[in-house]
Amino acid sequence: MTIKMAKTLLLATSMAAVIGSGSIGAEQAILPSHQAEAASVSRSEHAAPTPLQTLNSFYKPALKGQFPGAVSGLTVGKSTKQDVIQKIGEPTKPGKHASSFDVYGANMGSPGYAFLYKSNKIQEMRYFGTNVERQTNIGGITIEMVKQNWYAPSSVSKIKNGKKTQTKLTYNRGDYKIEFIFNSSTDLDHINLLKK
Repeated sequence: MTIKMAKTLLLATSMAAVIGSGSIGAEQAILPSHQAEAASVSRSEHAAPTPLQTLNSFYKPALKGQFPGAVSGLTVGKSTKQDVIQKIGEPTKPGKHASSFDVYGANMGSPGYAFLYKSNKIQEMRYFGTNVERQTNIGGITIEMVKQNWYAPSSVSKIKNGKKTQTKLTYNRGDYKIEFIFNSSTDLDHINLLKK
């Protein structure tokens, strides 16, 4: 038996053991390190995202005037109210005036959104995150985390919301701006996306 045939037989036997066992540990012990790493990554994609993954999921879509997730493909300044309804259904709390947001409440691990329209096109989108396991979503995003990963904001301002004073970090992303609205340095209330 040649060395090449022996290696092939060993690899085939090893792979059969992995398939037969279905064990993560066996898979990582037998596979070369780069394949084991890729297998780990594909499994971790199904785990709940971390706050940092949630934060970074907004970075590229914002360049196109979009949010990630259930509303991906809806674009500020282009998509219509009918596009939104077709994509995610009727709002749970429709806006009562032209300057009111249509609100989609968070439920069963699904995030909440709000849409403001002008001339029937999305003028502004808001992302409220999830209510369940909020800390793995936007509830775990801090001002420090945003600045460390997205660097210096285009602007920082204080805004009044009722009795609350909130901090708004604004980042220019192409033709759009994304705003992180914080109740405190560790409490992200929501994320806005609108045209510059």
